[in-house]
Amino acid sequence: MRTRAVRLYGKQDLRLEEFDLPELRSDEILAEVYTDSLCMSTLKAVDRGADHKKVPDDIAEHPIILGHEFCGKIIDVGMDWKTQYHAGDRFVIQPNIGDARSYAPGYSFPYVGGDATKVIFHAQVMQNGSLLPYAGKSYFEGSLVEPLSCVTGAFNTNYHLPDQYSHKHIMGIKRGGNMALLGATGPMGFLAIDLALHGKQRPRHLVVTGHTQSKLDMAERLYPKEEAKACGVELHYINTDRMEDFSPALQALLPAGEGYDDVLLFVADPSMTTQAVQILGMDGCLNFFAGPLDKNFSAKMNFFDVHYNMIHIVGNSGGNTEDMREAIALIEQGTVQANKIVSHIMGLDQVVPSTLQLRTLPPGKKVVYTHLEFPRYSLADLMEGAMGKDLAKCVQEAQGFWNAEAEACLLKQM
Repeated sequence: MRTRAVRLYGKQDLRLEEFDLPELRSDEILAEVYTDSLCMSTLKAVDRGADHKKVPDDIAEHPIILGHEFCGKIIDVGMDWKTQYHAGDRFVIQPNIGDARSYAPGYSFPYVGGDATKVIFHAQVMQNGSLLPYAGKSYFEGSLVEPLSCVTGAFNTNYHLPDQYSHKHIMGIKRGGNMALLGATGPMGFLAIDLALHGKQRPRHLVVTGHTQSKLDMAERLYPKEEAKACGVELHYINTDRMEDFSPALQALLPAGEGYDDVLLFVADPSMTTQAVQILGMDGCLNFFAGPLDKNFSAKMNFFDVHYNMIHIVGNSGGNTEDMREAIALIEQGTVQANKIVSHIMGLDQVVPSTLQLRTLPPGKKVVYTHLEFPRYSLADLMEGAMGKDLAKCVQEAQGFWNAEAEACLLKQM
C-alpha cells in the first residue's frame, strides 16, 4: 500500500515523499487520514530533531511521519482487532500511547503520523486504548479533539480543597470561582475560553490577558462578553503589553479580599509565572500550561503563600485518554465550537513550509487536507472565492467560520 507523507530526517529536514507501507500484520490496523492540524509542538520537534525527547536517534536512516492531531477512517483491520475495530469506522488518535520512552504518533514512528494519506497503527496504540471512535460531523473537528483534550486535561488537573484543613482534593476548576487565562490569545487559549464559558464547571469571573490588541480583539469577536453573561460568567479582556506588573490590574477586577481560584498560564515566561502566583487567592491553583524549551526554566514564587494560603501549582503535558473522550463528546454534542479556532486550510504539499513558518503565521489552527494539493488559504481568502463560489458560499453562510458543509464541498475534489 502506497502512502504519501511528510517525514522528518533531522533538524528542520522535512521531506514530502511517497513510499510503500509494509504488509499489514495481524496486530495492526491500516487507516486513511483525511485531516491533520498543525501544532507548535511539532515545530519544537522539527527544530530539535533527534535531540527532542520524543524523536528517535536514528531518524536520518528511519525517518518519522509528522503530525499528531489527525482524523480519518479505518481501511483494514488485522485479525487480532477485528472484534473491536471495523473498516469504515472514523477515528481520532490519543498521541500519549503509554510508551515508556515518551514516544508518540507524529513524533516517533515511521508508519503513523497525521501528515500522511495512509498510516499503520501498531499494536501499542490499540493496547493503550488510544485509537478512539469518532462520530462528529466533520473530519477537521476530529483533528481538533487532541488540542481540546489538552485544555480539558488542564481543567481536570486543577484541584481545590473542601475546607482549610482538609487533605481531600476536589479535582477540576472551582465552580463559580475566579479564573484567569494568561497569554490566552492563541488557539489553545481560545479553546480554554470556550470551555470556561460552556463547560459544566464555569467560573463566576473570567479574565483573559494578552499583549497584542488585535489578538484580544479576535478573542472578543469569537467569545463576546454578552455571550459570557448569558452563560453566567463576567468576562474581561485585558491588554498587558505596557504593564510591567499586571497583578494589581487583575486583582482590581475582583471583589475586595478575593484572589483567583484558577489560573492557566499559556506563556513560558518567568516574570509572568511569578505574577500568576501573586494573583492566586486562598487555595488557588496555577496550571503551568505552557511548555518551556529550557530544561532549567524557573521562576520566583512566594512560599509564604504556599504554607499559609495553601496555593498550589500543577501542570499537564497534553491530555489523557479520558480527557480525549471528554473532548470528543464536547465536539460531537456541539458544546464547544472548536471550528472557531480554524484560521487556514491547506493541502499536504503546504505542510513543510507552513510547519517551518508556524511562529510567524497569523494565529489560529491550520488544517491540512492530506489527499489534496492546494495553497494555504485563510478563511478570508475562501470567502473571496479563492477556491470557487460554492466553497465561498459555505464559509459565508457560516459567518466566516470553517464548517462541515465547506469540508464536504472541498472533499468532492478528491
